[in-house]
Amino acid sequence: MDSARASIEELKIKITQANLPEDVSEKLLNLLGFSGSGAELSSLTTYINFVLSLPFGKYSQDILDINRSKQILDKNHYGLQSVKNRILEYLSVLILHKQTGQENDFHAPILAFIGLIGTGKTSLAYSIAESLGRPLVRIPFGGLGDPATLRGASRIRPDSEPGQIIKAVQGAKVSNPVILLDEIDRVAVEQKVDIMGVLVELLDPAQNQAFVDHYLDFPYDLSQVLFIATANNTGNIATAVLDRLEPIVMPSYSDEEKFIIGKDYLLPKAVKEAGLSDNVIS
Repeated sequence: MDSARASIEELKIKITQANLPEDVSEKLLNLLGFSGSGAELSSLTTYINFVLSLPFGKYSQDILDINRSKQILDKNHYGLQSVKNRILEYLSVLILHKQTGQENDFHAPILAFIGLIGTGKTSLAYSIAESLGRPLVRIPFGGLGDPATLRGASRIRPDSEPGQIIKAVQGAKVSNPVILLDEIDRVAVEQKVDIMGVLVELLDPAQNQAFVDHYLDFPYDLSQVLFIATANNTGNIATAVLDRLEPIVMPSYSDEEKFIIGKDYLLPKAVKEAGLSDNVIS
C-alpha cells in the first residue's frame, strides 16, 4: 500500500510540474483519487505517462524559404514540373500567411497525391516536410480494418491503447507535424464507412481542433497538423472526404524519364546506402 501511495504522489508531482492545459491537469489529478487494485494503478500510470508525453503547446519552427523548397523538390524529384509548381504555390500561400501573422485564420487545403505505385506520391510528402523543417509521420491505410486503430480504444477495454493519430503527434514531439495518410483508398471494405467518418473529422478544420481519441478521452488540438494524403485512385474514397481534399493527379513517367531517375536519383542513393564510394563501381 505504501508503494502505491508513493507512486500516486510521484504522479501528482509530475502532473503539477508538467505544462498541461488546466482542464487536462485537473482530470488527471482527479483520476488519482481512486482506490483500486495494483493492476488498475498500473493501467492508470501508463495512461498518465502517455498524456504527459504529449507535446501540448510545442510547435516546430517552420522554415519559410520558398527558394529552398524549390531546391529540395528539384533535388528529390525528377520532372513532375506541374506537380512541383502546385506544391510551391501551396507553400507560398502558407508562408505568406505565417509572415503576416494570419496562420491561425488560414486553413491549408489537404493535398492528395493520386496515382499509381511508384509515381513519387509518398516521397513528395517527405519533401514538403523537409522544406518546412517539420517532422513527418506516415500512417499506412492499406488493409486498415478498424477505426479504433485511428481513434484509439477506450481505457475500459482490456486492449485499450491510443490511436495512430495521437501516437503520431506523440512520436513527432510537436503538435504541428506533417502526417501522411498513405493510400487512404485501400481500407478494408467492411469498415470503409466508419474509417471515412474518422477521416472527415480529421480533415475538417472545424472539427480537428478538438479531436477526441477514445483512449485519451479529452479533445486534442490537431488544427496545426499538416495532413497530406495519397491514393492510387479516388473511386474508393467517400465523397465527404474528397470534398476536403485537393487531388493532384500524378503523371506517369516515360521510359526515358525512368532511365534518368534510375541513373541520377536511385543509383546514387543505393550506392550510398551500401556504404560504397562513387569510384568503386562503374
